[in-house]
Amino acid sequence: MCRVWPGADPKETRRKMKIIDIAFVCYAVKGLKSGQAFYEGVLGLKPTKTYYMSPDQEQGMVEYDLGGGTFSIGCGAPMFKPGGNNVAVALEVEDFPAAMQRISERRVKVLMEAAETPVCWMALIEDPDGNPIMLHKRKNR
Repeated sequence: MCRVWPGADPKETRRKMKIIDIAFVCYAVKGLKSGQAFYEGVLGLKPTKTYYMSPDQEQGMVEYDLGGGTFSIGCGAPMFKPGGNNVAVALEVEDFPAAMQRISERRVKVLMEAAETPVCWMALIEDPDGNPIMLHKRKNR
């Protein structure tokens, strides 16, 4: 049996779903404080919204608005575990050599060394919880 959602026309249930945008990307972290230390302290992201779910401020979610999208880190949902390697966010950087220099200085684990393609430069790094992060620079920007 199929549930008919309020406002949906039951005659239109065979229509295809249309995805219109990426709402956000969220990485699970072991604790918000250590996650923020990496994403804000090392990568230089500025938090847009912060939601704490515990008095020690280790569980909850931190959002970072980047360009037209939102990247977030979260901790606390039992089914949401850090360190999965089946997804990676690609963060567009303004200055690729400077970004790689900062990664080197901060001794961040590099999973894939910097590589050039016909359209971009990219490298894959890892946050302290094992989540992969692609640093990316389009050549046409």
